[in-house]
Amino acid sequence: MSLSDIFFNPASVAVVGASNDPAKLTGRPIAYLQAHGYAGKIYPINPRAEAIGDLKCYPDAKSLPETPDLGLVLVGAIRVIEAVRDLAAAGCKGAIVLASGFGEAGEEGHARQAALRDAAAGMPILGPNTIGLVNLTDNIVLTPSGAMAMDEFPKGSIALVSQSGGILGSLLSRAVGRGIGFSKLVATGNEADLEASDFLDALADDTSTEVVALYLETIRNVTKFRQAAQRVLASGKRIVAYKVGRSESGARSAVSHTGALAGADEVYDALFAQLGIIRAQTFADLLDIPAALASGRRMAGNRVAIVTSTGGAATIVADNVGLAGLEMPAPDAETAAALLALDLKEAVLDRNPIDVTLAGLRPDLFRSILSILSKSPSYDAIVVVLGSSSIAQPDVVARPLLDSLKGTSKPLLAYVSAEAPEIVKHLNKSGIPAYAAPESCASALRALQPTARVNGTSVMRAAASVDISDLASGSLNEAESKALYARFGLPVTKEATASTPQEAARIATSFDGPVVIKILSNEILHKSEVGGVAIGVSPEDVEACCADMLTRVQAISSAKIDGFLVQELVQGGVELILGYNRDPQLGSYILLGAGGVTTELYQDVALRLLPLDRTEAKDMIDSLKCSALLNGFRGKPLADTDALADAILSFADMVEALDGRLQEAEINPVFVLPEGQGVRAGDGLVVLS
Repeated sequence: MSLSDIFFNPASVAVVGASNDPAKLTGRPIAYLQAHGYAGKIYPINPRAEAIGDLKCYPDAKSLPETPDLGLVLVGAIRVIEAVRDLAAAGCKGAIVLASGFGEAGEEGHARQAALRDAAAGMPILGPNTIGLVNLTDNIVLTPSGAMAMDEFPKGSIALVSQSGGILGSLLSRAVGRGIGFSKLVATGNEADLEASDFLDALADDTSTEVVALYLETIRNVTKFRQAAQRVLASGKRIVAYKVGRSESGARSAVSHTGALAGADEVYDALFAQLGIIRAQTFADLLDIPAALASGRRMAGNRVAIVTSTGGAATIVADNVGLAGLEMPAPDAETAAALLALDLKEAVLDRNPIDVTLAGLRPDLFRSILSILSKSPSYDAIVVVLGSSSIAQPDVVARPLLDSLKGTSKPLLAYVSAEAPEIVKHLNKSGIPAYAAPESCASALRALQPTARVNGTSVMRAAASVDISDLASGSLNEAESKALYARFGLPVTKEATASTPQEAARIATSFDGPVVIKILSNEILHKSEVGGVAIGVSPEDVEACCADMLTRVQAISSAKIDGFLVQELVQGGVELILGYNRDPQLGSYILLGAGGVTTELYQDVALRLLPLDRTEAKDMIDSLKCSALLNGFRGKPLADTDALADAILSFADMVEALDGRLQEAEINPVFVLPEGQGVRAGDGLVVLS
């Protein structure tokens, strides 16, 4: 049986620790199943009871008349392991373990959780420390949570998978109040066995689910998560994720700029962006965005019409829509003419927001306005602002929206500016995403925009066969680092090493013009900070420059000096940083950003996790604020961004080839020269284990 069959649609359920009292936690699951018309077989297990209601009760799993598909384990932590062992021995297909006192409870709890996995003997487990799950589509309630004590569930096409049971209950209660429906609810708890990724994968094939909302505290297996997300997105569904821990800086590297520029949360941002997952920026977004996506409508572009009968509220919506990067153009000439032909002297119909004033209280005119806008080529979505009149005359205001919805495929949203929760609920239940906050409208509209990349189909290039067997461990000096880059096809600056100031002077005469002089040491990774870099040195001044540099560096550092690096002076390029680091949970990632000595000052970076393809390499370049410098800013020549994309991929090849040996690597700066002239690695840092 599939995971979906076992947990979402079990034909039979054994309830271990069932009680006769439906008011008790242990009595609720059977009461819920029966109240909502569960058609499968229910087997209560309790050695101290003969029957639970009209159901025969059994002393243990081995006494059951048949093997159940699913076991719902309600007993305390001390008895859980025995109960799970009995279910597994009886051939049960899966179990839900609700008890706490496992991995969340310290060393003893971790040991108990390991014993639980052993007792399951391969039987899939949801939990422990979970409130269970609910298949709202089919009214199958597998939880004792008091939050499920309702006569009728709000059904819809949104599946919610949460690593917190409390948050699941909170979102459910909020959704009920707003008329937002769900298809499936899953609380994964401690994830001793099954993870959020497993249920995400199962939902890829769930025909009743169109949107998956995720509440995440962590991702335990990024490969499994990536594969599950790709399956869901490839099926045409969308994913919205709210990841907590955004304020945590994550592990910082003391060696490279790359480690200092990227915290754990930025790496999650990169993962979600690569996969095409929409990241909820606020907790409210975790309902607001799925509610809009569940309508099934998408914007063809980014142009929004705002229709209002209250000017102040429309201004707030317009402000938030603008901040979201959306456009609000005035009606085109044909649309404006059609609106003005309605001859509403008290309305302002040729601007945006389109202020209908008292026409909002005349359903026929309001309907005509919405019909004209829905057919207009100027707009990709319509937001209707409902003011205080929506409280006094809700049907007068809501009916034209509902009628207009049938006549267009464009998204139609409502912002209810007055405190009118029943209007919000009514509209949401009718298929019109409705919001009580202008920020929510903006977040929803941003999620409805067309997206070029939604299924994360990245494939890493096969790395070239490069011999790396001679590499030593530890930090490489700059010359050694750049020699390694060159093996993988990364262009580096013309340069040579010298042991003495005199040798450096002789080498400098072979360069065409001034050179760059650097101290060479695998123990000095940031040379400029110790005075170990001189730029634009004339060949005749190189010997004195090297001697002064050596004296200066040795005065403040005890590092072993390998000599000097004489390097060509690169001019006319844009300086970027290209780096590698590894997140302990999500794995290897590449960083591209504004480079040079001001790298950490500007904090202008783009991250992508491996595997990496050319499309993502180009996306990294385009997403930088400083990309304007690469694209002819103020008359400057276009930079060689194709060569930069090649360099990013060559750098990724090196990371793949070195695999677990590479601790850190960075080029700062990488010079991006004018179009057709390529790039040059101007500095290099590599740390190998």
